[in-house]
Amino acid sequence: MSVHPRPLSAHPRPQTLRRVTAAAALTLGAAVLTVAPAHAHAHVTAADARALAENVTLAFTSEAENPEAGFTELRVELPDGIEPSAVQLKKAPKGWKLKTTDGGYRLAGPETPAGTDAAYEITVRQLPDARKLAFKTVETYADGTVARWIETSDAGHGHGDGHDSGQPAPVLELKPAAPGAEPIDPGGSGAEDSDDKAGAATEAAPEPSATVAEDTATAADGAE
Repeated sequence: MSVHPRPLSAHPRPQTLRRVTAAAALTLGAAVLTVAPAHAHAHVTAADARALAENVTLAFTSEAENPEAGFTELRVELPDGIEPSAVQLKKAPKGWKLKTTDGGYRLAGPETPAGTDAAYEITVRQLPDARKLAFKTVETYADGTVARWIETSDAGHGHGDGHDSGQPAPVLELKPAAPGAEPIDPGGSGAEDSDDKAGAATEAAPEPSATVAEDTATAADGAE
């Protein structure tokens, strides 16, 4: 008696389909995790931030993107309407100091642990009458790596949401000013007294060779 081979089915068995589908899903998931990791950013927040609000604490976070070295310096260009003399350091990594620069400030100190975000707080005497404030930030790591979070959607004016930029500057959105709020004298004590606010002080690091504004100009010309 002859035996005829069983014809192959034109449709895979359900069990086979389930195995193939599961394997494909795992492969796709791994690919997504590989090509789209979380991207570091720099952020600024404040409680109930309003235009013309006084003595406002701003909290900044620079997310670590270098697993081999920690932060040693942050340079910030202040938006229009906030003078460097109107800023005081409230909280920072241990040993870090704030020094005013032309149009902003420089925060520097001992290297932070590699892979750890750099967080600090400043107090601003008064926020300007604006809707959004961009704080262009240049981060320097101990190995010399530099990250420039300086792009805005309205470049050159210190304002913009930066959402369409590859490396957006930290942006603080402001609520309308409270009734009766008025601008105050921008003078007063500033960052020179900020060492006591941040805790134990150490020797200040050398002055930077470039300002945030120079980094902004370099980025605008396409040079990194």
